[in-house]
Amino acid sequence: MGKIETTRFAVIEQEHTVKVHERKLPELRPDEVLIKNGACNICTTDYGQWSGARKNLKFPMAFGHEFSGTIVDMGSKVSGFEIGEPVGIGYDNCGQCEFCKKGLTSECVTLGEGRNKLSPDGYHGGFGCSEYVIKPYRSLFKMDASINPSEAAFVEPVGTVCQGLRKLRVSSGEKIVVIGAGTMGVLNALACKAEGCDVLITEMMEKKINVAQNLGLHVVDVSKEDPVKAVEEWTGGRGADAVILAVGATAANDQALEMVKQLHGRILLFAAGYPAPELHVDSNLIHYRKMELIGTFSADVCDFEKAARLISEKKIDLSKLVEAKYPLDSVQEAFEAAVVPGAYRVSVVFDEI
Repeated sequence: MGKIETTRFAVIEQEHTVKVHERKLPELRPDEVLIKNGACNICTTDYGQWSGARKNLKFPMAFGHEFSGTIVDMGSKVSGFEIGEPVGIGYDNCGQCEFCKKGLTSECVTLGEGRNKLSPDGYHGGFGCSEYVIKPYRSLFKMDASINPSEAAFVEPVGTVCQGLRKLRVSSGEKIVVIGAGTMGVLNALACKAEGCDVLITEMMEKKINVAQNLGLHVVDVSKEDPVKAVEEWTGGRGADAVILAVGATAANDQALEMVKQLHGRILLFAAGYPAPELHVDSNLIHYRKMELIGTFSADVCDFEKAARLISEKKIDLSKLVEAKYPLDSVQEAFEAAVVPGAYRVSVVFDEI
């Protein structure tokens, strides 16, 4: 293969408009690799900007951070990787600051700097939905070659789940409730099952209920059954060891407080919500019940490493979470599919349909 000098990539130009652009690739820095993209999944942030739901992001946005591909070139200081290896993607980090040295790479002081802030040619974003992508090698995680690129692209979201479960300290045999069977709720439930937990997931949308059931999950349809009573029956009146809030909603917060066991219950606030949900709990309740309210956001290198293993070893089934696949030239249609209520991940693919 000759030297790759240009790449085509998708850009959200304005609300409801995404088009394919082309640019010259910058020279590789010593610690960077060139990745031939296999697939880039459209996440909620991406289609939130496209639809106009998120107003805090700038245009033109060269979006994409859930992607996977194959290394085709690398800089002189890259170590631990070889050309031809398939990789999933985590977050960039410098590897040198006090946070990185502690393993807290999600708090790296350089986050938001460099290519991911504003490129010299005037684009925001990290160019993840691109035929070829340049990334620091510290952002890469090896994947088994048998994994479909659209599923390997889940390293980033599964990584955030792994951090949440690490903070929640789940252990085999525990009864865990997940509220919400969207993409992130199902990922939380599957990861809990992989840890040996007994999992119940609640949902009201028929499509999501069917997907969760087809993945072997125990689902409560909240349009037909009181989820708090269902959890009480499921646990024999004891209450759940922990509840994961995979939706940001006041009603879900209230349910979680009623679902957890009387003493030492843990609640993980995994999802944000806009406008911000309320949490109706007084400090005495937390005090006397020895309850834990745990926040989680982002992921560290150890979480992405675990996510890559879970996916590569097929410990979690991601096949039903890929809603549809579109080629790069049909990226506008891909966004129209991604924004449909109840949709799971829509994938822009570069080698297959």
